[in-house]
Amino acid sequence: MSVRKNINDNNRRIKKLKLSMILGYTVIIILITSFISAMTIRKTDTVLKSKVSEMTSALNVQMKMNINSYLSKMETTGTLIFASEEVYTYDATDENIDKYEMLNTEKIISDTLFNLCIMENFVDFGIVYSNNHIVGKISNGTTELFGDNLYKDLSSAINRQRTHDGWATGYKNNYKRIYYIKRVNENAILVTSFYTTELEDVFEHPDGMGDITIRLAEENNVIIYSSEEDETGKMLPDVISDRISGNLSGTLIDDEYLVTVSKCGDNWKVISSVPTEIILKEKNEVQLYIIIIGIITVIIAVSLTVLLSFKISDPVNNMVNVLDEKAHIDLLTGILNKRSFEEYTENAIKSAGESDRYALILLDVDNFKGVNDTLGHEYGDKVLANIGNILRSVFRREDFLGRIGGDEFCVFLNLTSVSEDEYIKFAKKKCEQLCSSFHNNYTGDDGTYKISASVGIAFYKIHADTFSELYKCADKALYNSKRNGKDTYTIYTEVLK
Repeated sequence: MSVRKNINDNNRRIKKLKLSMILGYTVIIILITSFISAMTIRKTDTVLKSKVSEMTSALNVQMKMNINSYLSKMETTGTLIFASEEVYTYDATDENIDKYEMLNTEKIISDTLFNLCIMENFVDFGIVYSNNHIVGKISNGTTELFGDNLYKDLSSAINRQRTHDGWATGYKNNYKRIYYIKRVNENAILVTSFYTTELEDVFEHPDGMGDITIRLAEENNVIIYSSEEDETGKMLPDVISDRISGNLSGTLIDDEYLVTVSKCGDNWKVISSVPTEIILKEKNEVQLYIIIIGIITVIIAVSLTVLLSFKISDPVNNMVNVLDEKAHIDLLTGILNKRSFEEYTENAIKSAGESDRYALILLDVDNFKGVNDTLGHEYGDKVLANIGNILRSVFRREDFLGRIGGDEFCVFLNLTSVSEDEYIKFAKKKCEQLCSSFHNNYTGDDGTYKISASVGIAFYKIHADTFSELYKCADKALYNSKRNGKDTYTIYTEVLK
C-alpha cells in the first residue's frame, strides 16, 4: 500500500508538474504572443497613420496648387483685356459721347471680350459700368441675382488694392457661381464667373483615395465646394472646423479624423479629411483575426505569430505601395517625376517587341532663367505648371510625360499603333504641335517677354535601343535646336548630317 501510495503520489506530483509546466508555458506563450501582436498592431497603426498623413498632406498641397493655378488662369485671362485701349478708356456713363462712336467702341470691346473667353468655360465675361450698362457676356442668372445692385455689389468685392481685383461667391447665399471682379476704370469693372461645379475637375480624387473628402471653404468656414453632396453654402462640420481652428496650414490626426488644411488664394482654405476608422479599417480586421487565431492555436503561437506577422504586413505593404505610387508625380506639373519617368521608360524598352515603335522627345524651355529673373519665381512656377497642361493637351494617354529637370521635360512617344510608313511623320507633327503651343503663350504682364521651346527627338531602334543612349541622342538633337536659333525641333538623324 505504501509503495502504491508513493507511486500514486509521485504520479500526481508528475501530473501537477506537467500541468504546471503546460500552464506556465501556455501563459508565457500567451504573454509573448499578446505582446508581439500588440507591438505589431501598434507599429502598423503608427506606420499607416504616418504614411496616410504624408500622402494626404501631399494631396492637399496638390489641390492647393490646382485651385491656385485655376484661379490664376482666370485672373490672367481677365488681365488680357487691357491689351485693348478701348476697353479701359471707354466710359459708358459719359453722356457726351456720340452714339455712333459708342456703338463702334462697344463692338470693339465685345469682340475683344469674346475672343478672350471663347476657350474657357466662363458663365460671365463682360464689363459692367456704374450705371449698370453691360458690354459683353453677363448671364441672366447674374443680372437676376444682383438686380439693380449689379455694379454696386460686385464692385464691393474688389478687396485687393494693389491689383484692384477680388473674388466673390455666396451672394444671397448663392454658391452656384464664383465671381472674379477687376477694376477697369473709375466707372467700370470686369465681371467674370464660372460654375462652382467646374471645381470637380480641379479637386479630382487620385485613384485609391476616394474616401477622402475635399472641401474649399471661405475664411469664415462657409463651404464653397465639397466632394460630398449638398454641402455647398453650409458651414464646415464642427468635427472639422474645431480641428483646424486657428490653423492655416498643417495636418492633424487623432482617434476620429485625419484633417489637412492649406491656405490658398483670396484667403480660402483647401481642407482634406478622412475618418481615422477608414484609414485603420484593414488593420482592425487583421487585429481581430490575430486574436481569434491566437486563442485557438496557443500551443503553436510562436510559429503562428510569424505567419500572422506576414498577414499583418501584407495589407500594410499594399497600402504603402498604393501611397508610394502617388509620390511618382511631380506636384508642380502633375506629370511623372524624373525617377519614375526613367523607370517607366526603361521598363517599356526592356519589354518591347519586334513590332513596337517609340520615340524619345526632349524639351528645354528657352530663356526660362530670364522668366525667373525678370518676372519672378512665382510666375516661373506658373509657367512650369502650365507646361504640364500643354504636354497633356498635345500628347496621348499612352505616352509617358515627365519633368526631368528644372525646365527640362521628356516625352516617351508610343508609336506602336501608328503604321510603319507614317510613324516618323506622326512624331514630327507632334513636335510641331509642341513648338506651336509655346508661341505667344507666355508673356510678362506688360507683354514684352516671351519664351519658346527647343526640342530634340530620337527614335527607338533607329538611333538607339536603350534609354540612356536614346536620351543622349535626343539631347544632342535638342542642343542642335538651341544652336539653330531655338524655338524649333531637330531629329537626331539631322544632327549626323
